[in-house]
Amino acid sequence: MPAKKGGNSEQTLVAQVVAGSRQAFSSLVEAHIARLIALATRMLGSSSSAQDVVQDSLASVWLTRHRLDASKPIGPYLTTIVLNRCRDRLRRRKVVGFFGFPSSDEVQAVADDTPDPENLAASREQLRLVEAEIRQLPIRLREALVLVSVEGRSQAEAAALLGTTEKAIETRIYRARNRLRERVKNFEGFS
Repeated sequence: MPAKKGGNSEQTLVAQVVAGSRQAFSSLVEAHIARLIALATRMLGSSSSAQDVVQDSLASVWLTRHRLDASKPIGPYLTTIVLNRCRDRLRRRKVVGFFGFPSSDEVQAVADDTPDPENLAASREQLRLVEAEIRQLPIRLREALVLVSVEGRSQAEAAALLGTTEKAIETRIYRARNRLRERVKNFEGFS
């Protein structure tokens, strides 16, 4: 979706960003920020981590703005940067977990856990379990599943973003869904 604000096309905004315009940068990323945070939240399982990752990603884009190409859409570029930062964050979590230190996300998750109304408790618990299972998927399966099944991107778009083929994306989604189906059917209360 091309960014337009005050008559500026995405290409014009990119050119202005490369020239150093912070206002153009804000206008350029404004249309993408909510989607990027939602993507990072789904990948990381934490909205605060997602916001940190997106902020770091956008700072990185600003610092390397001379690499932007006005002839290419900015959305896929921003998505790729955010996905790479999510991968980095997930790798760090594994290292921290290996040494037995609690991550800041785990500490926050405990602090944020509040009781739900009784009529919503079961469905929220089921949703939490499914989200936890998605976070347990290998990164390649999780990325494909989130991009196509959750974000609604086509397999071709996901393949382009992840640098692979449509067939590989199709296979990853199939495997991810099978793993989730197998794990979720073992939960009590699921049909």
